[in-house]
Amino acid sequence: MYLGKMQGKCLALRKMQREGGRIGDMKYIAHTENESGEYHRLKDHLLKTAEVAESFANIQYLKNLCKIEGKTHDLGKYLDAFQYYLINGGQRGSVPHAKYGAILYRLLHDQMQMSWAKEISFCIAGHHAGLPDYSDWKQNITDYNDYKVQKDYKTVLPLLLDDLNADQKDLFITETEKNMEVLDKELITRFLFSCLTDADWLDTERHFESFKYETRKAKRLNPERLIQILDKFFNQLSKDGKINKLRNQVRDFAVSKADKATGFFSLNLPTGMGKTFTSVYWALKHAQSNQLQRIIIVLPFVNIIDQTAQIFKERFGEEYVLEHHSGISENDDNDTKYDVRKLACENWDYPIVITTTVQFFESLFGNKPSKCRKIHNIADSVVIFDEVQSLPKELIVPTLTMLKNINKNLHSSFLFCTATLPAFQKRRDFEGLETIDPLVKNPGHIYRETKRVEYELINDLESITHDALFNQIKEKDFSALVVFNTKVDAYEFYHRLTKDKDSWYKLFHLSTAMCPMHRKSVISEIRSALQERKKIIVTSTQLIEAGVDFDFPSVYRAMAPLDSIIQTAGRCNREGKMPGYGKAYIFKPDENRMPDKTYNAISVHASNMIKNNLNRLDEYDFYGEYYEQIISLYIDPDSRKINEERRRYNFSSIAKQYRIIDSLTYSLLIHQFDTSSEMFFERIKYKEKLSKNDFRKMQLYSVQVYEIFIHKFKNWIVDMPQGFKVWYGDYDDETGISLNENKNRIFIV
Repeated sequence: MYLGKMQGKCLALRKMQREGGRIGDMKYIAHTENESGEYHRLKDHLLKTAEVAESFANIQYLKNLCKIEGKTHDLGKYLDAFQYYLINGGQRGSVPHAKYGAILYRLLHDQMQMSWAKEISFCIAGHHAGLPDYSDWKQNITDYNDYKVQKDYKTVLPLLLDDLNADQKDLFITETEKNMEVLDKELITRFLFSCLTDADWLDTERHFESFKYETRKAKRLNPERLIQILDKFFNQLSKDGKINKLRNQVRDFAVSKADKATGFFSLNLPTGMGKTFTSVYWALKHAQSNQLQRIIIVLPFVNIIDQTAQIFKERFGEEYVLEHHSGISENDDNDTKYDVRKLACENWDYPIVITTTVQFFESLFGNKPSKCRKIHNIADSVVIFDEVQSLPKELIVPTLTMLKNINKNLHSSFLFCTATLPAFQKRRDFEGLETIDPLVKNPGHIYRETKRVEYELINDLESITHDALFNQIKEKDFSALVVFNTKVDAYEFYHRLTKDKDSWYKLFHLSTAMCPMHRKSVISEIRSALQERKKIIVTSTQLIEAGVDFDFPSVYRAMAPLDSIIQTAGRCNREGKMPGYGKAYIFKPDENRMPDKTYNAISVHASNMIKNNLNRLDEYDFYGEYYEQIISLYIDPDSRKINEERRRYNFSSIAKQYRIIDSLTYSLLIHQFDTSSEMFFERIKYKEKLSKNDFRKMQLYSVQVYEIFIHKFKNWIVDMPQGFKVWYGDYDDETGISLNENKNRIFIV
């Protein structure tokens, strides 16, 4: 490969030196002056990035690849034009630099068929803009046919070799692929990209914000100490009674399997059997046995993260637990005081991370550096998925495939922890998991012994009006939770209740038409009323199904997919303190509105299964049979062809396709919710630029709406110059966004 002759020093730097500039004898710089007036020498940045990236890898061949990409990622910064841009300023992105390192490894791939060269090229090409699609990488980013590109490339490569005192062979890759499958290589590309981007950002931060960099000193996972804390906690618990004895038996059996090699595991337990503590206790023992570095707990909804995080912070201390989701505030961009936990949200460098399904998987399948920085910290981890059945079924196959790739290549374990375990095993026409090791011995016995609820069909699932449903609930004379499939039904039934509100201490409404702060306040009030044994009735949508630990004597669930019915039943007699069984009533609303056609088809299938097997609803294996049937009959578990796109290295397309929440939605700021929201809006509406903290806090007072809502009610929505939308219509302090026509609430997420 033609290297060209060594070029002279950058004209811009020579000019500065002649004019008494402060760069001194530095040949090339990576970044401009910091607060101390020091430039960031390019050689130092490349070597430090390589060193840090290498430290992230957990396998020697990955360490070698990380070191190579770190040394060459800023090859284009040796251009005179880029050095001039750094010194004199200019439009951001006006002098591209990432393409030259990408071209280096594209040529090594094309001309020498060098293993891993293409993957390194992708990582360098995307370390600012994001991992590209294959066609963009090949035809645009690494296109070598342009004369100027060739000239610039032949200029910068010798300069890098001279600056690093290296030979071109030092940049060659000696690692081989060892017959690795393409999906494994695609996953490794994401890992290498994560190592590079995190190391690059950290070293840049070290130059510009040394105090911030030094703040990032999180504790390491100490399984021995945390196990001792939980042992002490368990010893203080009562060992009397059937439930406590079963909990201890379950925990002991799970721990007996903690020394197994990394793989896939399941903790299939009914509500109230201590899944939360048992799963983490096993994870700590498993991490201890396999020298794993981190525990990641993945929850389906934001509203249950706070309570889970608080539980473990109280046990282990806040310095061990990081919660990362859309509602967590980060420091203002200009803030000089840094919190190690908030900084760790960027790359998950923390011993215990609690996050959402959306945050976890959309980072794993993402392509932008800001999302992908954390991927390398999924290696050497135990990942606990709580209520994994909530994952969209059309994403199941690509999701399980990615987890298999991680387990195989990055030494991580995955635990599926749920009361309704999906049928994830590999079978004919379903590319699932080869083995899932159960951590519960004889789960059928556990489910029978912990039965707390009896199911009953209303009108044998023939349609029932809101008036008739109201009368049935009123006759029972208990507090009740009523869950519908749509916001319209929940809203209309709530207003039917208000016509006879004297029958209850208080009526409550919960739906996503209410902003998160509103919902949080209502949930807290409901819990207090239940603890005080006040007679209440709550009308809700599906948001109540997972993680909201209510304990009602009776629940009513509109006919829905089976997992929704079982999850709602988990809010009934949750603590098992009723003298008999709690009651879970299943009904079919008169209009029977459904979120979409697939949801309706699955609900009809569930209805037929339930009619013939009502007494099996609380059996541990019934849901698995149901899940296998609906995947076979109604769902293409890779309808978005994400595995095909992964094989083609179409990273940008994958990021767009892999969406937990698929519909295009917008946030509307509800500035009139309370005094705090009003004060917040007054503070930000005149700011020229909003900080990350502003946008994070905004989500606490926002309602998500579909695009059709924006068009239909555009006269009540104002677009602010900072890039957010404000709702100026009515907002009801009981039900949220208020419209003239109730049925228009369907446009709210």
